[in-house]
Amino acid sequence: MPIHAPTDLLSLDSILPDEPLLMMGAGPVPIPARVAAANGIVINHLGDTMAQIIEQVKQMSRYVFQTETGHILGVAGPGSAAMEMAITNLVVPNSKVLSICNGFFSRRLAEMAERVEGDVERLIVPEGESASPALVEEHIIKHQPQVLTIVQGETSSTVCNYALAEIAAIAKKHHCLVIVDAVCTLSTMPFEMDNWGIDAVITGGQKGLSCIPGVSLIGFSKQAWDHIQSRQDQLKHWCLDAKLADQFWYKKSYHYTAPVSGILAIHEALRLVCNETLETRCDRHFRSSQALQAGIEAMGLQLHVKPESRLNSVVGIKVPQGLEAGDLLRTLSSRYRVEISGAFGANIVRIGQMGEQCRAHNLFRTLHAFGASCNLLGQKLDLPAGMAALEGILDKHAVVD
Repeated sequence: MPIHAPTDLLSLDSILPDEPLLMMGAGPVPIPARVAAANGIVINHLGDTMAQIIEQVKQMSRYVFQTETGHILGVAGPGSAAMEMAITNLVVPNSKVLSICNGFFSRRLAEMAERVEGDVERLIVPEGESASPALVEEHIIKHQPQVLTIVQGETSSTVCNYALAEIAAIAKKHHCLVIVDAVCTLSTMPFEMDNWGIDAVITGGQKGLSCIPGVSLIGFSKQAWDHIQSRQDQLKHWCLDAKLADQFWYKKSYHYTAPVSGILAIHEALRLVCNETLETRCDRHFRSSQALQAGIEAMGLQLHVKPESRLNSVVGIKVPQGLEAGDLLRTLSSRYRVEISGAFGANIVRIGQMGEQCRAHNLFRTLHAFGASCNLLGQKLDLPAGMAALEGILDKHAVVD
């Protein structure tokens, strides 16, 4: 008997809401019109036009990563695929790896290192705290790893490892390669690959860069690339083999069919970052996040992480006693058409401050929806005070769309 085509399928118009949701969670984020338009274009993935686009993507990526000599590759996959490419190519089986763990994604790096047979030691950072350089050095001296993994901004716990540059310098002093997940922080806060001595930096398109999910970038230092080139063993991953990917990204040769539309989209996303400049963009993100945080606290709510360890790119808010996070998220979505994120264990909700999220009109709409939803669910928050605090900081620092 042949299998017949289903007849009860709904079109996307029937499934999606009439009014698009404002995406203000931990990613994906809203994308600019030029990025969306580029994502609708298909060209020959091995033609001269694509070669010109690839060269510009590499050039712009070096600016965003802040590297003159970094070996840039694109990855057809999410940020986690870029993470896995870094791990797969830099972690030799049975080599020692020190993973700094202060959240879900830093633990994912450790798991990936174990899957390629690395000997992994986890340094578990207490909840809500950033990594201590002194403690990291103690572990490096004790375990003598060849590779260290760390996340600059942990979206799951809303913690930022602000001592990243110092930690990387310590690792380099002990001849240790440094892999950094900068998925939510690249272009939202300072990051300097060369000056800080980072050997591999990874980022996904869907957060700080305000691009589509599913296309990522990775940069390797000269030392890291020399290490990759010197390996004689055959990697277990084929798509994520950096030496094979290099055939497409530097030699105009075939690896696999590249995600053409995604590469065009990330080209436009990077171009918008370059036009804005990193200095202006990082300042916009910082001021916008500070204004949002001030508004949340002025309403009478508590932030999850203390200021010295707090990530500005994703803001964690403690759920008030007597309120269910799920009810809050549903009310925000159904009544106000604003979507924010839940958590990975802690009783918090998270609001993103990355890329196109950091626009004044988005901040006003989100904070009002958040406070009004809490009040509808029985909380007694001072919504006018929160809105006034938000507006005051935005006006003071002239953060505009």
